[in-house]
Amino acid sequence: MTTTGDGDTTVTGPSRGGTRTDAPERAGRESALRRVLTRPGFAAIAGAIVVGLFFSFYTGSFATPAGVANWLDPSSTIGIVALPVAMLMIGGEFDLSAGVMIGSSGLVMGLLAVEFGMNVWAAMVVALLFALGVGLFNGFLVVRTRLPSFIVTLGTFFALQGLNLGVSKLITNTVRVADIDAAPAYAAPNAILGGQVDVLGTNIYVAIFWWIGLTALASWVLTRTKFGNWVFAVGGDRVAARNVGVPVARTKITLFMLTSAGGWFVGMITALRLTSVQASEGVGQELIFIVAAVVGGCLLTGGYGSAFGASVGALIFGMAELGIPYAGWNSDWFYAFLGGILLLAVLINNLIRRRFSDNPS
Repeated sequence: MTTTGDGDTTVTGPSRGGTRTDAPERAGRESALRRVLTRPGFAAIAGAIVVGLFFSFYTGSFATPAGVANWLDPSSTIGIVALPVAMLMIGGEFDLSAGVMIGSSGLVMGLLAVEFGMNVWAAMVVALLFALGVGLFNGFLVVRTRLPSFIVTLGTFFALQGLNLGVSKLITNTVRVADIDAAPAYAAPNAILGGQVDVLGTNIYVAIFWWIGLTALASWVLTRTKFGNWVFAVGGDRVAARNVGVPVARTKITLFMLTSAGGWFVGMITALRLTSVQASEGVGQELIFIVAAVVGGCLLTGGYGSAFGASVGALIFGMAELGIPYAGWNSDWFYAFLGGILLLAVLINNLIRRRFSDNPS
C-alpha cells in the first residue's frame, strides 16, 4: 500500500487467479471506482449535489442567477478560511481562533483608519502583520511546548475576544467601529475585496472569485509542491517526517500563520463591505470552518484531506444557509442541518475508507 502526496491511498497486491478474459477490464473498473470513492471530499461532492437539487426543486428562486449569487456569497467567506483550516488539519493541528481573528483584524484596520486617520491600505497591512503575529505565536507555542493546539488556540480565542471588547470600548466607547467608508483611500480596497461585479446581468461579490482562485491555489500547493508533501507528512507521522528531513516545526508554524491570514482576509472583506466592524464579528464561526473541512474529507487525526473538499463543504453550508429561508423554514434549522451533515459526512467517509482501503483509520 502506498500513499500519494494528495492523500490518496493505492493498494497493491498479488493478482487473483482466474480464467475469465474480462478480469483485467473488471479489475480496471474496480480500481477506477476505488480511486474515485477514496478521494478526499467525495462524500462532500455527493452531498453538495443532493442539497443543491433538493433546494432547487423545493423552491423556485434557489437556482436562479440571483439565487446562486446569494448562496455563493456566504460559501465564499466560509470557504476562504476553511481552506487554511483544512491544510492545518491535514498537518495534524486545530485552530479555534480562526473565527475571532475575523473580528480582531477588522477592528485593527478599522481603528487605525477611522480613529487615527491612517490610509486604509496601510491599516490593512498592519492588520495583516497583527494576524500573522498571532499565528506565529500559536504555532511557536504548539511546537515548543507540545501542548495540544486545541488548548493553545482556545486560549488565544478567549484572549482575542476579550481584547476586541476591551480595546473597542476603550477607544470608541462602543463595541464597534463605524464609518470605515469615510477613511482615506477606502474606495480602491473596497472595490477589490468588498465590491460587486456584473456577470450576465447579475451582481456577484468579488469575494466569490477570490474564493475560487484561493481554492485552486491551495489545491495546487497541497498536490504539486514540496510544502504540500510536508503538510501530509507532518500530519501522518511527525516523527517519521522529521527523520526524513521534513522541517516539522517550520511547516506547522507556517500553517498556523496561513490560518490567521485567512481570518484576516475575511475580516477585511467584511469590514470594507459593511463599513463597520463589531467586536463579536466571527465569534462562533471557527467551528463552521472545522466542520466544512471535515465534511470535505479531512480526518481529525491528520494526514488526509483536500483543499477542494473543504471548499465543497463550505458550499454546502452556503446553500443550506440561504436555501432554508428560501424554503420558508425557520433559520434555526440551519444548525440542525449543520450537525446532521457533519455526522452523515463522517459516517460516509469512514464507510468508504473501510470498504475500499486497507487503512481504515
